Amino acid sequence: MFPHSHAFRRDRISVDDDRKVGPGCLVEFGDGVTVIAEWHPVEGAIHLSIPTYRTAKETEVAPQTWRLVLDNDGYWRLERVW
Repeated sequence: MFPHSHAFRRDRISVDDDRKVGPGCLVEFGDGVTVIAEWHPVEGAIHLSIPTYRTAKETEVAPQTWRLVLDNDGYWRLERVW
């Protein structure tokens, strides 16, 4: 879950692993919007591709791919965007 209606670099997010194989996942934003995204593991990190979506306030957000890394404090953080 992302704490805001948008993803921001260095955000701390929660990742629930359902142990199911497959690239599809649900991404929930802090404003209640949920989208279907794609992920894949890369060298101890996760690459997460979020498609275009609209926030609860109808702001359109362009598609982005994020690199999620597990921080020393045990939380996942958004490392960078492509």
